[in-house]
Amino acid sequence: MNTVHSRHAKVDKISKIFKTPQSLNVAIKSICDIMRRSNCAGAMQYIPELTWLLFLRILDEQEAIEAKEAEILDIKFVPSLISPYRWQEWAAPNGKKRIELQMSSIGAFISFVNNELIPYLKNLKTQYNCTHRQKVISEIMSSVERVGIDTESNLLDALDKIHEISNKNVDLTHIFALSQVYEGLLLKMGEKSNDGGQFFTPREIIRVMVNVIAPQINETVYDPCCGSGGFLAQAYEFIHQSMMATISVEQSKILKNNTFYGREKENLIYPIALANLVLHGIDEPHLWHGNTLTEQVIYDGLFQNAPKCFDVILTNPPFGGKEGKEVQSNFAFKTSSTQVLFLQHIINSLKPGGRCGIVVDEGFLFRTNESSFLQTKHKLLFECDLWCIVSLPPGVFVNAGTSLKTNLLFFTKGKATENIWYYDLSDIKVSKKIPLTLEKFDEFFRLLPKRGRHDLSQRSWTVSRAEIESNGYDLKAVNPNAVFQDDSLTREELINLIEAKGFEVVEALASIKNPQSV
Repeated sequence: MNTVHSRHAKVDKISKIFKTPQSLNVAIKSICDIMRRSNCAGAMQYIPELTWLLFLRILDEQEAIEAKEAEILDIKFVPSLISPYRWQEWAAPNGKKRIELQMSSIGAFISFVNNELIPYLKNLKTQYNCTHRQKVISEIMSSVERVGIDTESNLLDALDKIHEISNKNVDLTHIFALSQVYEGLLLKMGEKSNDGGQFFTPREIIRVMVNVIAPQINETVYDPCCGSGGFLAQAYEFIHQSMMATISVEQSKILKNNTFYGREKENLIYPIALANLVLHGIDEPHLWHGNTLTEQVIYDGLFQNAPKCFDVILTNPPFGGKEGKEVQSNFAFKTSSTQVLFLQHIINSLKPGGRCGIVVDEGFLFRTNESSFLQTKHKLLFECDLWCIVSLPPGVFVNAGTSLKTNLLFFTKGKATENIWYYDLSDIKVSKKIPLTLEKFDEFFRLLPKRGRHDLSQRSWTVSRAEIESNGYDLKAVNPNAVFQDDSLTREELINLIEAKGFEVVEALASIKNPQSV
């Protein structure tokens, strides 16, 4: 008993102030260190564990604030969780339920978490008249069967450190500090060694795409393969920061509750996406759990009443995926290429006047002898104004496990393309240690408003739709102004370049040998 109380006294005495994202990052790292020594060795194990625990901590603090505001306004407030399942009762150092369990038999605390808390949280969505927030809680817990931390002592150590993370302790000048630190953790999951790279897009690429498309208040934003929610989170930050001084209470509600929609099929990543969006300040993330292309649903309770078409789509469909004939039957132009099927879905999901920013690999641009690719590009050029293509360097996605050459496409639905403005960054050196940074896009953003009119850049040029048609719908960026030449490529850069070019050759040969296979 004395041990229990001395532990609480020690924790309560600590009052850390996190003045920078770096200091908060150190605190999060210390929690991860506990988990790494506690049967959660890799990022693919300890980050999902930290996700649900951190989410419950932030939820508890948020609802405590909401309860006080409701009391001031003399409004009844009903918390999402009942006693004793609120963080302040079972996880906080002085929580009544926690003290009771610690003073009970050995193993009682972990038994409570595994056999009572987790099942209760997972089943919230089955309750009569459950709220959107309760559905989110259940879905964040959907992949959790039991706590992954191996001992009660380690679990309590982790809970104590998580409890120190509070809005009261975070300098408000860094309003998105926690979400930024969490994004840093997600990048660890996205490294090739962790086998999670398919879920993640470099944050600098996301920021560029969001800044180009510039979503606005009262517009709906959609990502049909949202991964960890990076595009939706960045779109929220963009709108919120652009309106911070002028946003009304009603507009804030719309932004947090009726703006962001996405789909994700991976069981591990779906709850992480939900938690990531909530940590960014999106109170009601409308994420559909299932396969977008097959339309097979795992859970759609958060996607009810979603619009059929959207104002903005920001996305990075998976590279190199293949789908069977039963999936292809859902689309006008039949192909096994996941990326081409997603592009058809995206065009169909845009409102007239809606805008899209999408990452595509080089193969989609240069293939000219597969009917489905030609038909999809024809649809893109005649139903949409494809107003910009950015040619990225090989290696942009190397940390996610691929050296494929990629491009950014920006288009607006509703009128046919007349001219495409190209911008070429393909000569920039990119590697695991040298990522593509936002500064490399400075000239691009300076030239973007005029897009080719009075353009004096060696990196940009304009091609008419008529030229694209006469060239068999080959959209690949071939810079007529290129004077770039650098013989000082490192061994890693040469490998990345060879892999990227090799992929193009393999794809071209496959299409020639069997043009109906794709």
